[in-house]
Amino acid sequence: MDITEVKKIWDEVKEEIIRTVPATSHPWILPMEAVGFENGIFSVITGQSFAIQIIRKNHYQQILDVFESLGYHLQKFDIIFDEELSKRLKKEKEKELKAQKKSEEKALKETAFDGMAKMQSQSNLNLKYKFENFVVGDNNKLAHAVAFNVAQHPAEKYNPLFIYGGSGLGKTHLMQAIGHYTLFNNSKLRVRYIKTEDYVNELVDNLRKGGDTNDRMAKFRQKYRNVDILLIDDIQFVESKNRTMEEIFHTFDALYNKNKQIVITSDRAPKDIPTLPDRLRTRFEMGIVVDITPPDYETRVAILTNLAEQMGLNVPFAVYDYIAKNFESNVRELEGAFNKVTAFADIEQTEITLEFAKKVLGAEINVKQIDIHEIAYVVAEYYGVTIDALKSPARAQKISEARRVAVYLVREITKLSYEEIAEFFEKKHPTILYSYQKMKEDLRIDNKLKQIVRELKQAIKYNS
Repeated sequence: MDITEVKKIWDEVKEEIIRTVPATSHPWILPMEAVGFENGIFSVITGQSFAIQIIRKNHYQQILDVFESLGYHLQKFDIIFDEELSKRLKKEKEKELKAQKKSEEKALKETAFDGMAKMQSQSNLNLKYKFENFVVGDNNKLAHAVAFNVAQHPAEKYNPLFIYGGSGLGKTHLMQAIGHYTLFNNSKLRVRYIKTEDYVNELVDNLRKGGDTNDRMAKFRQKYRNVDILLIDDIQFVESKNRTMEEIFHTFDALYNKNKQIVITSDRAPKDIPTLPDRLRTRFEMGIVVDITPPDYETRVAILTNLAEQMGLNVPFAVYDYIAKNFESNVRELEGAFNKVTAFADIEQTEITLEFAKKVLGAEINVKQIDIHEIAYVVAEYYGVTIDALKSPARAQKISEARRVAVYLVREITKLSYEEIAEFFEKKHPTILYSYQKMKEDLRIDNKLKQIVRELKQAIKYNS
């Protein structure tokens, strides 16, 4: 077949694939180039060796299904590593980074020291938390999109912005990225970041000191009310602190009435903070409330890859795979595990291999593997149904939901292929794929279902 036609087919297939796979897999798929289609074998080349393992492991069947749905019958989808393409992609990346650096340097010169000084002395921001090094996945793409919109257009659409989720998932990163982006693009704007715990301590300190309390409190209030963007981290620490809640209430109103942007983070949604007064809760919910959940496998691999690139390290995919599978709960824990491996490798002056990573992290990892039978048992028990019911064609609401939850948890925890999961549940591959994708969509909007999944994950790990 003519190469022009082959490339045309691949463009068509690729467009469809991008619609169905997670956003974190796009960087692996998009750069691939078609090179041939003969005897039922469609061949593509990639300049990223990691892409071969990721696609074969997670998306191979999906790609075959897309080809089939478009009328192309394949015996095999062949992915070949091409060194020339790798060099070309690397040059393009270097060119892109140079252009970005040049742009940043120009902007810094234009703002002189004003913006940077403000960032250090007033904003209280950490320089490492920027949009450029925030890895976007299905678990956080809505929060990222909204945060970026806020950074571009403060106080125009999403005000306040309330981001919630467990510890170490990237809430602080996103919040501070807003501040950095704003200062970089408009150094005249006043940005202030504060942890709620520090805010409480500062308030108490001002109240306890002798002398003119009224004057100190006036300066304290001015500090947080005379800004364009206020970033309040971990608002859950305000619970049961009535004086602090009173101050935050009036600060909120002062800023909101002046059309200033407010961004808040918490480990829970406003409605789930029991002692939060209604007047504060309703104000926090006035703009938009978005959550961040634990990253999926693909996102965890992308985070580790990004870390390695920043460090200039060449790390085998097997190491990423090992760490990503064993550190699932949050980004901080994931990065900590990777940093521990790299630190030990640096100390011992040795190469980073899978064996070395296992040696360093082995004591922290529960080596017992959770299998599909354990997961099915826990889910069936939770819903009050049998494992046979999960495997049956029954469509009763309780059984249907239990089955979808079980399929989702099996895929998330064990990383079994869709074919293997389908075999266990006695279903067809497309049915299992649809069930998993539907579950992911439902979890974005259904907080009750999200809570059920969290509880079941804990129960499964406890039982194991």
